[in-house]
Amino acid sequence: MAPTSANLSPAELSYLHNSLSQTPPIRPDGRSATQFRPLVAESEILPSANGSARICFADGTEAVVGIKAEVEKSAGFGRDIAGETEEAGLGTAGGNEIEMGGMGKGDEGKKGRDAWVEVQIEMPGYRDDDALPVFLGAMLRESLLATETLKNRLYINRRFHWRLYIDILLLSAPLSYPLPLLSLTTHLALQHTNLPALISEQDEDPLFNDDWDAAVPLYPSGQTPPVTLLLASVGPNILFDPSGDELAVADAVVAVSVAPSAEKQLAVMAVRMVDPPSRLTGAGTPDVLNTATGGAAPAKAEALAVRETESGVWRPPRGGVSRSLVARMIKMVVEKGGVGEEILEALDKVET
Repeated sequence: MAPTSANLSPAELSYLHNSLSQTPPIRPDGRSATQFRPLVAESEILPSANGSARICFADGTEAVVGIKAEVEKSAGFGRDIAGETEEAGLGTAGGNEIEMGGMGKGDEGKKGRDAWVEVQIEMPGYRDDDALPVFLGAMLRESLLATETLKNRLYINRRFHWRLYIDILLLSAPLSYPLPLLSLTTHLALQHTNLPALISEQDEDPLFNDDWDAAVPLYPSGQTPPVTLLLASVGPNILFDPSGDELAVADAVVAVSVAPSAEKQLAVMAVRMVDPPSRLTGAGTPDVLNTATGGAAPAKAEALAVRETESGVWRPPRGGVSRSLVARMIKMVVEKGGVGEEILEALDKVET
């Protein structure tokens, strides 16, 4: 559930919903349907991290992401079913290698694991185990691990690997759903993350070049981390990067994660439905049903019929999202020259 920060009356909700349902939509801040809020972005702001970034939106919400990489021994290497080392030769194995999901000598595929990437989100006013930070972290991690690119880059050899810690700090209270801010900041930090160059051979204990200028990027040239965009539908219109007031009247909210594919086109990594706060708003009461304005108190069935037919009265959205609407949202993100491509090109131009 997105944060319910907009305290609007039913009349204000109805007015805002009608404005956003126009063609073209009239947004409170004057943006077009596909326009993002202005932002300030910078990278490599934390000297002790392998990668870092900071993004501040025009409404004052700000996020900082720091990425740290540590060398770790691969779990399960050199152990048999009894938990003893291969050299000990204990148990019925007789010294033979029996792998229990670990990376042993027989593994030559250089395959990474999901467990090598950890995402931690801290938000003001929320505990680490609250639903919102946990759900946001799961969505970001899901998009990062949707392809093998990141996991395979963390593989050193069959004995060691990199463990990546992605720490996300939201410096201000979330005035709207903070997913776009956190995703853009994480994307920028990963794009500028470097790992020390490996100078050891094959299965030797890893030895790295201490010259930071020789470090290799986590995402090599031509590869880009995914980005998650938030879209809201209001009437027939689809709005990108909705504000808190727009979320309060949204009919549906969808998070779409995309990343460039091998064909230089955007591919969908994940699609998540977000329960909008508009479902928790109170419905308006027509004047003909309001005794305070001279109306009569009708029967329950008549009241329901009037509320459904009365125009200009706010009613919370009900029901789900049609497949055609989700398809329209995805198409607007991944199409050639679409919003997703514009966002990735803009982030590529951020200088260190």
